[in-house]
Formats: sequence, structure tokens, C-alpha cells
Amino acid sequence: MPLVSITLFICTPASADIFRYQDKNGVWHFTNIKSDRKYKLYIRSYRKKPTQYIKEYGSIIKQAARRFKVDPSLIKAVIKAESAFEHKAVSHKGAQGLMQLMPKTANDMKVENPFNPEENIFGGTRYLSLLLERFNDNKILALAAYNAGPEKVVSYQGVPPFPETKSFIRKVLNYYRQYKNEGK
Repeated sequence: MPLVSITLFICTPASADIFRYQDKNGVWHFTNIKSDRKYKLYIRSYRKKPTQYIKEYGSIIKQAARRFKVDPSLIKAVIKAESAFEHKAVSHKGAQGLMQLMPKTANDMKVENPFNPEENIFGGTRYLSLLLERFNDNKILALAAYNAGPEKVVSYQGVPPFPETKSFIRKVLNYYRQYKNEGK
């Protein structure tokens, strides 16, 4: 019977990637959220193109941009770099949702459900707005703080020397220029 249900599941269109791992007792564990490194991709689902997600989340992004005075192209760029528009994304460090909010940050920004696109975008945009304000609208420092934490930017008196942070800034700025140029 389990084989039949797995076969039926595989034949129907999936709405998310499926990950699995086999424990020391030989038991297989499956999930649609990769919450641990031991999970490996088992089934890849069809993914929408970023333009489809931008249409889907566009009005939320515009509302958050107006409310917190952040360029909507920058919000889209952060989402693209952080989660590739996957609202159920979870990082290996525990960041969640579209804008990859850490649980403490989500709590500070009054985000009750980080997997809810509207809550996540509003919370992430509010946080980004506070960082832009703190670092005098310097996008590079605000993005470094978004990735590594504001205290790291302050302690290093600039962008921390972390490859992940430098890569994140580069990605976001590339996506930002792309979205600005396309007018999306």
C-alpha cells in the first residue's frame, strides 16, 4: 500500500520540492521544508519564473514600499537573493520565508507567521527600512546589516569580511539594477 501512495504522489503535480533522508534505523523521512542539512532533494517541483512571483506579490511589495519608504526594486532584489521568491524557504541558520527573517527579527517586526507572504514582506521591508535609516540610506551597509546583523557592521566599521555577506550584497545589487532597468 505505501508504494501505491508514493507512486500516486509522484505522478501528481507537486507544489513544492520534497526532501528526504534515511536515519540510522533505515527509516525514510520526507519533508517539503529543508529544515536540516541531512535532508537531500528527492523530488523537484515546477517553479514559477520570478516575473510570475513579482506579479503575485507585486501589490504587497508596492504597499510595503510606500508604507516604509523603500524602493520596491530593492525589496524584490532582497527577496530574489534571499529566497528566490519561495515563501516557505528556510535557511540552514533558521531564517524563514520570502525575506528570510530570523525568528527574533520576525518577532521584533511583529511577524506572527513568517511563511505568510504579506506578513514576511511587510516585516522584512520594515526591517530593511530601519537599517537604511540607521546607516544613512547607504544600501551597501544596510544590506550588510540585513545579512550579517547591524552589530557586525558597526563592529567592523563597514561591511564585515564574510564571503557570504559580500556575495549577498553583490547579488542584491545586481538584481536591484536589473529590476530598476526593467521597471518591474
